[in-house]
Amino acid sequence: MSGIRAARIAATAVVPAELALVVCLAAGVRLPGWALAAAEVLVLGVVLLEAWALGRLYAAERARGAAPGRPGGRRCAPWSRPGPAAAVARAARHRLPRPVDRAREARGAPGDLAAGYTGPQTAMMYGMVFVSVVETVALAFLIPWPAVHRVVLVLDVYGVVIVLALHAACVTRPHVVRPDGSLRIRYGALFDLVVPPDAVASVRVDRRYPEGRLVTLSEDGVLDLIVGSQTTVTLELNRPLPFTRPLGAVGEARTIRFHADDPRALVGALRQPA
Repeated sequence: MSGIRAARIAATAVVPAELALVVCLAAGVRLPGWALAAAEVLVLGVVLLEAWALGRLYAAERARGAAPGRPGGRRCAPWSRPGPAAAVARAARHRLPRPVDRAREARGAPGDLAAGYTGPQTAMMYGMVFVSVVETVALAFLIPWPAVHRVVLVLDVYGVVIVLALHAACVTRPHVVRPDGSLRIRYGALFDLVVPPDAVASVRVDRRYPEGRLVTLSEDGVLDLIVGSQTTVTLELNRPLPFTRPLGAVGEARTIRFHADDPRALVGALRQPA
């Protein structure tokens, strides 16, 4: 599995490099053509490496007898395991939305309270789209080779679509409080956790500004689902609940802190179930 591990490391390393390139171009730094070409070729290489890693995982599972088409096959499929394949599968759910399902999720069932959480990230998402568009236009003038320019154009447009799809998935998949007091905490298609009513010890409005990634779990079981560098609701549990990270790894949380645009309405609905 050394190749798969290398794919994971490469995917993690190439994102900061690409962001640094975008910042340099936006700041007006003149970079040599070979450096721009090398950067985009590197991105393309990482994409191909991830595709190869996914193929290896899939082939390994099929060799072990798993068939995604059979009952229980989805549990044995490579995208159900932690790693690049799980990330690819979750990203595909952003890029291939089903309009009927997404509309139903946005409305919710009768009596459900949908709580949005995209407020802190909206400006950042559209800012990233703007920077990507500027990068695309800038590279169109800076890259003299037509073949390289086409590859860069495809990658940049693909990046814009990914950002828009990620934000759209968050808008159409809000947190949901059901009439029975259960809570569904989500972040697009990357995170989904159902908290049953009998697992809730207490809930309160609690604005915090934690540091870390989207999903951060401390050693004492505090799970932070961070949106725009903040959380607004703290949910204390009376028993640990398992959850699945965006890359497929499983953890257990005893306290959950997450963001809601209207935390008081969400907390009030949890405290007074129908």
